[in-house]
Amino acid sequence: MAEIPTPRLSAFHMLTRLFSLPKGARIGIGPTIAAVILVVIVLAAVLAPLYVPYNPLSMDAMARLKPPSEEHWLGTDPYGRDTFSRVMTGGRVSLLIGVGAAVVSVAVGLMIGLVAGFFRAADGVIMRIMDSLMAIPAILLAIALVALNGPSLMSVIIAITVPEVPRVVRLVRSVVLSAREEPYVEAAIALGSSMPKILVQHLMPNTFAPLIVQGTYICASAILIEAILSFLGAGVSTEIPTWGNIMAEGRTYFQIKPGLIFWPGLMLSLCILAINLLGDTARDILDPRMKKREG
Repeated sequence: MAEIPTPRLSAFHMLTRLFSLPKGARIGIGPTIAAVILVVIVLAAVLAPLYVPYNPLSMDAMARLKPPSEEHWLGTDPYGRDTFSRVMTGGRVSLLIGVGAAVVSVAVGLMIGLVAGFFRAADGVIMRIMDSLMAIPAILLAIALVALNGPSLMSVIIAITVPEVPRVVRLVRSVVLSAREEPYVEAAIALGSSMPKILVQHLMPNTFAPLIVQGTYICASAILIEAILSFLGAGVSTEIPTWGNIMAEGRTYFQIKPGLIFWPGLMLSLCILAINLLGDTARDILDPRMKKREG
């Protein structure tokens, strides 16, 4: 039986399109600056153990709330810990949670969305469950899940992932509902192709472009939600330095030591802004309709 030519793009082709621009097209200064900022933040976080001058967990009662100096570039916190070391190291956990939540949300949402979009019998049940989850505010659901499982890195990732999965499911389902009516999918069904083959080879590639964009937004949202949870005392253990934990510990001393909130807040804002800008750029590159509109 002959193979059916399908007008789909593989993951490799999607990535090729993402990192190669059409002839004559140029990336604006904004996305370029965003990419540079994000690369610097990621490298600074990943390589933090190699260059930070102090252990971010070591306390020094004699160095409490010190102002910035040559010894402590950003001063110290109420426990005498070096603020610079903590801010740089805190980015590791915040970024890990953001990337982890994005990957898990996209993976789980993709599988559920493919089933909901292709199998009409399962569509109604799955989407009612997704609608029920979306009816609960994301931050309240995250707080409840962390309280149920206890404050840990995995609990926070799960708590952030659960509210994001329904959004991914709805996105994938909408793409599959449109793609399954295409002639090449109907031909594959008529020729007796197995359901897994149709889902993986014919329908899944159509979801790559929107999922890449959605994944960037989920990553930025997850980093922000983690900071909110930590600031409210419902995030990871306070012993683990994250941008949210650092700001939470510094809020009591904001009037006399605003840098305790300013510096981690600045890193958090720059990181989220850079990710969102790159997400918008990826959408413009991967969405043919955006190119036609610009043309």
